[in-house]
Amino acid sequence: MPKYLLQANYTTEGFQGLLKEGGTSRRQVFEELAKEQGGALESFYYALGGADLYMTFDLPDTATAAAVSMTISAGGALNITTVQLITPEEIDAACGKTVTYRLPGA
Repeated sequence: MPKYLLQANYTTEGFQGLLKEGGTSRRQVFEELAKEQGGALESFYYALGGADLYMTFDLPDTATAAAVSMTISAGGALNITTVQLITPEEIDAACGKTVTYRLPGA
């Protein structure tokens, strides 16, 4: 199942909610969200510096990841950046492909 890294920054409204509910209850919300979509929340970490929150999801496909990201963002408490993660085996497969490319001006 594809993996996606969601990096999130809280808005003022989001931080106010976090202060009310605490961190573990928010993790549970994302676990349930992933399960509902046929996936799983693999990791969930708050951070200082960079993004406020890093989550790794196993999700069925890119459309599901996009729906999750857009729905969370639309709530207004988090600004999300979504990154599709690539396994070493997928990179091996990519390395074995032939691609024809011409440099600009060549």
